[in-house]
Amino acid sequence: MEEALVNDVLNQALVNVNGDNVQTLNILLMLTLISLLPSIIIMMTSFARTVIVLSFLRNAMGLQQTPPNMVLTGIAIFLTLFIMSPVIDEINETAYQPFLREEITQQEAIELGGIPLKKFMLKQTETKPLNMFLDFSNTPRPENDALTELPMSIVIPSFITSELGRAFWMGFLLYIPFLLIDIVVASTLMSMGMIMLPPAMISMPFKLLMFIILDGWGLLFDTLFKSFNL
Repeated sequence: MEEALVNDVLNQALVNVNGDNVQTLNILLMLTLISLLPSIIIMMTSFARTVIVLSFLRNAMGLQQTPPNMVLTGIAIFLTLFIMSPVIDEINETAYQPFLREEITQQEAIELGGIPLKKFMLKQTETKPLNMFLDFSNTPRPENDALTELPMSIVIPSFITSELGRAFWMGFLLYIPFLLIDIVVASTLMSMGMIMLPPAMISMPFKLLMFIILDGWGLLFDTLFKSFNL
């Protein structure tokens, strides 16, 4: 009888240890997901394209730290909130509010909340990168083009690839007018024999003047907003 009691105590101890280990692993997994959550959200919204285009604009104008990185990031965050507001409202109505009312489970809320976000990403995703990742994963294309059935592991990298392509293309277009100003100023200085005078020092005021006169910030924000398929 004593031996049976000892065995019961040992078995219960092993169960408790295993339970503690499982709970610890769950906590570590949750902390890891929380630490990666900002990066994941940034890669699933309009933030990446916005901040890259703003960085291209600063480099095209020849400005090193003006506006500062913190200002550019803040502008990108609030533009992202403005662009993503319809998606956020839909997630709130279809997933978050029903979850608060305990009408759906947490897993159902996550699945329902991912549908509007997936639709947004698929609207911005080009066919070529999407087909590329479908081929890489040996995943057949859904019937009737029901792309919302695709897993996030395919939609997210396809979306990021398309966003990088569009952002770099917009950056190239931003460089052209400022590059023309640099060429004109450099040619003028060379024809006047002012070889030792840095062209960037002379062209900078003209770049700023052109940007201000043409309402550069308004044009840039308008172009960014219209570049998204909402």
